[in-house]
Amino acid sequence: MKHKFSFINTRLHKIRRANLYRKLVSNRVSGPHIIIRGKRLINLSSNDYLGLGSTKISTMQAQSSSRLVAGNDPLFDNLEKKLARHKSQESALIFPTGYMANLGIVSILSQKDDLILSDELNHASIIDSCKLSQARKIIYKHNSIEDLEEKLKKRSSHKFVITEGIFSMNGDFARLLEISELCQKYDALLILDDAHGDFVAGHDGQGSAEHLGISNKVDVYTSSLSKALGAFGGYIASKRQIIELAVNTSRPFIYTSALPNFIVKSALEKFSSNREEKRKNLWENVEHFRRGLESIGYLIHSESQIMPIIIGNEKRTLEFGKYLFDNGVFAQPIRYPTVSLGSARIRITVTALLTKDIISKTFDVFEKAGKKFGIL
Repeated sequence: MKHKFSFINTRLHKIRRANLYRKLVSNRVSGPHIIIRGKRLINLSSNDYLGLGSTKISTMQAQSSSRLVAGNDPLFDNLEKKLARHKSQESALIFPTGYMANLGIVSILSQKDDLILSDELNHASIIDSCKLSQARKIIYKHNSIEDLEEKLKKRSSHKFVITEGIFSMNGDFARLLEISELCQKYDALLILDDAHGDFVAGHDGQGSAEHLGISNKVDVYTSSLSKALGAFGGYIASKRQIIELAVNTSRPFIYTSALPNFIVKSALEKFSSNREEKRKNLWENVEHFRRGLESIGYLIHSESQIMPIIIGNEKRTLEFGKYLFDNGVFAQPIRYPTVSLGSARIRITVTALLTKDIISKTFDVFEKAGKKFGIL
């Protein structure tokens, strides 16, 4: 008799055969390093861009209820007011994760006769949030203003354009000035996922929109507290009535437990810390890393702290990553479905925790790896 789990084994076999199998590996982060199986490596896969995540937090009693029931600690209101001002918006709302922030806002804004236009390289949380909406969904070519305008011409009750500020796998900035102009021209709302630009780019880390001079043109922000801020959670920031709508209709907000208040307290402390000095260190490291890789011969198209080395073949990308690992550098191979098939890459993320000496030590490893695998 056929085993009832045989179809699961078949699927897993296909994943392994395509060099797409993943498994959890225990690790411990230690400053600019990561320790895996007793091996100490330079960590080039952290989203703790400013190095604030290593700060110890005090413990308090945690809530065990949703915020609309009995979990709305006063700390939430304090942090949400700061986040709203940070993004030059009227109000903000905290979600347990950035993923849930996207799920929680996109699906409630757009309705049956509306149109959502989403960049083809948007994060999975944006893709999933669009799927939950009853609106018609159209993907536009990555950062293509021409393609976006052509698709904005389609008729609908309301139009929404959603894009990342800094794209999580490519590291490039969205063409926000041109996108915002199109949104004004075609009366579309602009939703910006700024998870990788927030607290990193722009004056005082206000994000990618401020960096590109269009912070007042964004209608809805979604972002993360668990990347550059080094805390945990996600949030949206927008007009007061949009936040009110989310409180009343957003299922990921209504039907989930509140973040523990000690996490919110930690976010408040980190928000008020000396972020600017760490941000300066980060951008100095980004420039140092980019110049070093380019001097070796790599083509780096990113202007942010995310620098992909696109290899293409999944198996060769895994082998490239293993070579880095064996030589003291941890930079994760990224494969389908995170990126499209045939565009596998090594995703480097630069942080303020790295020193110039540590960064320089990686260049020899990257040069030898590039030559060994025919990238250089």
